[in-house]
Amino acid sequence: MLAAGAATVSVVLWASAFVSIRSAGDAYSPGALALGRLLAGALALGVFCVVRREGRPPRSAWRGIAISGLLWFGFYMVVLNWGEQQVDAGTAALVVNVGPLLIALLGARLLGDPMPPRLLAGMAVSFGGAVTVGLSMSGGDGSSLLGVVLCLLAAVAYAAGVVAQKPALARASALQVTAFGCLVGAVVCLPFAGQLVREAADAPLSATLNMVYLGVFPTALAFTTWAYALARTTASRMGATTYAVPALVVLMSWLALGEVPGPLTLAGGVLCLAGVAVSRSRPRARTSRATAAEPRPESVS
Repeated sequence: MLAAGAATVSVVLWASAFVSIRSAGDAYSPGALALGRLLAGALALGVFCVVRREGRPPRSAWRGIAISGLLWFGFYMVVLNWGEQQVDAGTAALVVNVGPLLIALLGARLLGDPMPPRLLAGMAVSFGGAVTVGLSMSGGDGSSLLGVVLCLLAAVAYAAGVVAQKPALARASALQVTAFGCLVGAVVCLPFAGQLVREAADAPLSATLNMVYLGVFPTALAFTTWAYALARTTASRMGATTYAVPALVVLMSWLALGEVPGPLTLAGGVLCLAGVAVSRSRPRARTSRATAAEPRPESVS
């Protein structure tokens, strides 16, 4: 139950990130926004590590931390920010939702994750819902090929980062893996420091606050709760939970931005959530027929 609650926190906060990125994206370029977000996240995580007296992770965990920090915290955030400037939100959500399928394939190949029929069925239903949401939200101007390629690269980086992070969680705590992965991502994005300083001087306060929010909540908190849940289940099952993000983004955009979803968008959101429910469910334990048919022993009088 704790792992399921942690995964829910991550999914909700990551969905809220789409709204904040949209608000901050007009004032900050993709690299500067990623660096500012990671610096805020690293600072918050550093405070948590000091309070909890978390030391450095063991050397055996550093390979997974470094790969996930480079790909998921660094490369993914920059490329996704850039891709969303080239294509509409619906197309971006559709392409990035290739990620859970890649996680399942990589997890089965590299980590030996099982692929039960319920997981495959749930992922198929959720992917259909993501496609429906993406098509319903897509504009009529056509999608930029560059934007589609960037979002596809983001999905690949996200999947590879999750699979690399899983073994590290067997050797280090969720907070250690998240904090040092975020720090690696911030170091990777340091070439954008000049842009961040220049743009922060001209950016409105609301955009800067959105960037800080992205660092503290969808990064520091959500990535930590994700790592906590990932350490207690398979990468494939965790990846399937992120199919709920498009449905939540539709709801949050409706409430925060006044973007009223159409019937097709709502139907796609319901499919996303239904698929997650199927993929997270477990088959009921069945009592064998032999046991059920076995006669009770007669009492001795």
